[in-house]
Amino acid sequence: MGQTKFELPKVGFGTYQLTGETGMNTIKQAINTGYRLIDTAISYENEGAVGAAIKASDVDRDQLIVSSKLPGRDYHHDDAISAVQESLYRSGLDYFDLFLLHWPNPKQNLYVEAWTSLIEAQRRGYAKYIGVSNFTGEYIDRLRNETGIQPVVNQIELHPYFNQEAQRRYDYVNGIITEAWSPLGRASAMLKDPVLQQIADKHQCGVGQVILRWEQSLNVVPLPKAAHVDRQRANLNLDAIDLDQADITAINQLTKPDGRTFNQDPTVYEEF
Repeated sequence: MGQTKFELPKVGFGTYQLTGETGMNTIKQAINTGYRLIDTAISYENEGAVGAAIKASDVDRDQLIVSSKLPGRDYHHDDAISAVQESLYRSGLDYFDLFLLHWPNPKQNLYVEAWTSLIEAQRRGYAKYIGVSNFTGEYIDRLRNETGIQPVVNQIELHPYFNQEAQRRYDYVNGIITEAWSPLGRASAMLKDPVLQQIADKHQCGVGQVILRWEQSLNVVPLPKAAHVDRQRANLNLDAIDLDQADITAINQLTKPDGRTFNQDPTVYEEF
């Protein structure tokens, strides 16, 4: 059961809060710098900026993977189909490469209906692949059991203070790609963590680069956001950073049971 083989670049570009002309120019710069996975969402209110950046960039559309997300307010079937269509109109794109359910919103009990709507959107050609964001294994099991189709991607909050070991294991066993939103802890005090700084000094690189490289070592695709071109380049250029097992273990030990940045537990938290 499931969709056809799907692959992603080792790092993508997050666009949260990148809006208007400034946001468009930042996204265009990221594309021209080398990012080929661009992540947006209806709730970000910037699909127009993403589409304009793609058109203004030096890269052909078919060389990019563009992802968006359906908000909980649109989880009823007809609302979902219209919302995906409107996303295409706003972005000026003919299709999305990937469309996700943004949150399960379990109290509403609509995520299976929303998933069947994304399956239909995929059949109509609106999206090549479909997936989820912030879903636990229990919710994914239900999607698969009730529709016969499982997500190709699960995008979750993941960073050194919340490394999501159990969810990563579930995704891996089930052939689901794990993406990391807030991979740098939303530029929090994490970037000044002494353990991470020591590892960065050891490898003569930035703390952000260490975190992203660690996430790649966990078979996770991080989606960092960066406005400055030098930071964009640094977040892409990770291959030369050779973390050893001691480094990885030390970073893994930083995780906390309550490590979510804003306490957005998907079994409780809801977003519309």
